[in-house]
Amino acid sequence: MAFSSFPNVFSWIENLPPIHQWKTNSINLCPLSSSQPSLKLSITNFASSHFSLSIIADYNLPISLWTSKRLLLKPTSQKLLDDEITISTLIHNFIEDVLKYSPIKCPSSPKRLPISQTNPYKDIFNFSFLTLSFIVCIYEAPADLRASCLNTFKDQLACPNSRGVSKVLMRLLGSNMEEQWMRSINLAITNWISELQAMTTSLKTPSSLFSYSLSLLGLWKVQLYCPVIAMNVEKSSGNSPDDHLMFSLNFHQLEGVIQLNYRVTVLEKWIEIKINTDNIRCDVVKLLTNTLMTQRGAGSSEKHFPSRIALQITPTMQSNVISISVSKSSDNASIGIGTENGMEVSFEPSTALGLHFSTGDSISMSMRPWKFEQSVYGYTANLNWFLHDSEDGREVFSSKPSKMSLLHPRAWFKNRYSSANRPFTRQGGVVFAGDEYGESVSWKMDKGCMGRSMEWEIKGWIWLTYWPNKHKTFYSETRRLEFKEVVHLNLV
Repeated sequence: MAFSSFPNVFSWIENLPPIHQWKTNSINLCPLSSSQPSLKLSITNFASSHFSLSIIADYNLPISLWTSKRLLLKPTSQKLLDDEITISTLIHNFIEDVLKYSPIKCPSSPKRLPISQTNPYKDIFNFSFLTLSFIVCIYEAPADLRASCLNTFKDQLACPNSRGVSKVLMRLLGSNMEEQWMRSINLAITNWISELQAMTTSLKTPSSLFSYSLSLLGLWKVQLYCPVIAMNVEKSSGNSPDDHLMFSLNFHQLEGVIQLNYRVTVLEKWIEIKINTDNIRCDVVKLLTNTLMTQRGAGSSEKHFPSRIALQITPTMQSNVISISVSKSSDNASIGIGTENGMEVSFEPSTALGLHFSTGDSISMSMRPWKFEQSVYGYTANLNWFLHDSEDGREVFSSKPSKMSLLHPRAWFKNRYSSANRPFTRQGGVVFAGDEYGESVSWKMDKGCMGRSMEWEIKGWIWLTYWPNKHKTFYSETRRLEFKEVVHLNLV
């Protein structure tokens, strides 16, 4: 796969002349005008017995930014990529070096990916090298090269082809390595955006949201990652945060999983498709160690928390839809009303006896912090989870804390990750599972769609809110991201 202006590195290496005819060879990674230095991929041939790859800044005196391990050449080899072992070793080298930039080191190294015709290994080779080039450029490239080359890499990472290959690579890496990979990339993106913000430069951020979907075994799954710094700020209040607080808020990423169960039942006159929540998980994860968060920031506990999650589930082809039904009624909460009657009696010598009566009504109700709602628009099912302020009942994502609550040491959002009544996990995330949120949505379809594969769109929004935890500040804000994935359902 060629990535637009980024070269097809695999094909270039594969098509180099026979090894004995050259000692070094290079190709531009981000083509610029001929008068400007650039980043290049350079290959060095060591006496036709070993070779290595390098990313260099091509000045009059080249600067090496990254070098691969030396790879052994077979005596009979005429080309560098003649055998699967060499290809697999290079891909493994690229992946390992991306993971080295992860803030938290993984105790085990990634397994070598199998090279077979069923895996698009050439595309994976190009994409893993593109990702490594992007990270190396952020951390290692001189300032005069970094901006122009990062724009090239940004465009390649955001294009549909490379995003498609990245989804294949994530599945091959496995869940644990996938998390490390995404933290490496999003830490680099966070550093880059922080540098741009320091220069008061605005730029559309690269790959600000990475997501992919799976459809198998009666389950739809959407996985997503996004650096907090790249999310849109919907509202903020109070004075601008101090540098320590801003550092802590920025160096986190959102990690989310949407898992929905689906079941197809063929009845006499129609087909019923029923969908219910298996797991909705949302975590805000630090991108640096606790030590760095404390030294340079306000600590790792000063971070955003999920305040609203919204999902829309829609069949893309609606001509066969008969009806849609939700299983949860709108809330009809019980409210206890009590009446207090008071009487005051006072005597005023200059007047008659004065009797003053006062009565007051008090209303009490039990309220849980998270409220779940189902609704329908056309043939679209809407699922919404709202976090409410336990003191005044307001929706947190659209409000701000009062100044009195900000000063109160026992406000619900203070020390929120260790309180017994916290509406989050101890790590600051949320889990909505089928035990409490298992209500279903069902569609009736006519039998004319039997034998087809149906596309369904899962569109969602996640709001993250910051209210002070332990840090003394009046600053608060809410950020939002949007995602969209297509999943499939076979009616057989």
